[in-house]
Amino acid sequence: MSVTATTADVKDKRKDGASVRFAKDQLKAIIERIEHLEEEKKALAGDIRDVYAEAKGNGYDVPGATYGHTSAQQDKHERAEQEAILETYLHALGMI
Repeated sequence: MSVTATTADVKDKRKDGASVRFAKDQLKAIIERIEHLEEEKKALAGDIRDVYAEAKGNGYDVPGATYGHTSAQQDKHERAEQEAILETYLHALGMI
C-alpha cells in the first residue's frame, strides 16, 4: 500500500509548520520578556535596599519607615481597620 500526499496535505503541513514556528517564536519572546523583567526586579530590589540603608544611615527607624510606606499605600479605612486590629491585639496581650 503506497501513501501519496495531495496538494492539500502539503499545504496543511506547511501551515502547521508555520503555526508551530510562530508558537515557538512567541513562547521564546515571552520567556525573554520574563527574564528581562526578573533582571529589572532584582535591580529595583537592590535600589530599595540601598534606600533603606540610606534611611538607616541617617538615623531613621527602618521598620517604622516600612510601616509608613505600607500605610501610605492603603486607603484611610483600610489603614484604620489595621490599626484597630493591632490595638485590639496589643490590648489583649496586656501591652497597652
